[in-house]
Amino acid sequence: MEAKSAASFSGSRERVILVNGFSKRYAMTGWRLGYAVADREIVDAINRIQQTTTTCPASFVQKAGIAALKGPQECVEEMVKEYDKRRRFIVERLNKTLGLSCQNPKGAFYAFPKYSVKMPSVELCKRLLREEGVCTTPGRVFGRYGEGHLRISYATSLDILSEAAEKI
Repeated sequence: MEAKSAASFSGSRERVILVNGFSKRYAMTGWRLGYAVADREIVDAINRIQQTTTTCPASFVQKAGIAALKGPQECVEEMVKEYDKRRRFIVERLNKTLGLSCQNPKGAFYAFPKYSVKMPSVELCKRLLREEGVCTTPGRVFGRYGEGHLRISYATSLDILSEAAEKI
């Protein structure tokens, strides 16, 4: 079943605030660019708050965001297919690794495997980095239910993913 945005339904304009960013869809991570679509009164209020609490992204980042939205979208579909291939690869490799189990992620380009080693996730991540050169994020930083998990990005090449999976 394909998800539908609440903003796509008739009469939703006055009741829905659509907030999105460019990090995942257009691979603009780190540029911190996003947007909101809402009723004019709400957008004006958001602008007043934003102007006093944050600085704006650099002008070239804003122009890149406009170009991404207005330009051809075929590259997005290609990226989705590539990330899907990487996701399937890393999940399969992690599930074949003794002591790891990984659900199929449905969101961004991160796997979140559960591990059985009796060690805090922060310590395991430090050891993986120090001893194997594999950078992961401790599950604990995502709340207490994240303990016992690692977050692994698959936004890299299959060769690097294969090497990292071997070391893990």
